[in-house]
Amino acid sequence: MALKIRLTRLGDKGSAFYRVVVAESRSPRDGKFIEVLGTFDPKGTGPDAIKVDKTVALGWIAKGAQPTDTAKAVLVKAGVLPAEKFKAKPNAAPPKAKETKKKKS
Repeated sequence: MALKIRLTRLGDKGSAFYRVVVAESRSPRDGKFIEVLGTFDPKGTGPDAIKVDKTVALGWIAKGAQPTDTAKAVLVKAGVLPAEKFKAKPNAAPPKAKETKKKKS
């Protein structure tokens, strides 16, 4: 069972609000989860924008839960993870340009 730390969306259209949760990787985004680690309000400012239980989050990471890229960013902003531990992954090679076929006249 692969575990992920990820965000589930709450709130109305145009006013999104997220929970930081631990869920099985195969479950849907807003589906079944194991535990709520905290909340994230992208429109919020100040200390109330991100609330994460640091000890519980680090416990799940120690058990093998892998944070998604967005969840990593939230955990770094909350001070749960050090910024240098999870650096951005280098992008793969850019896609090749499509060749256009010449029309036969």
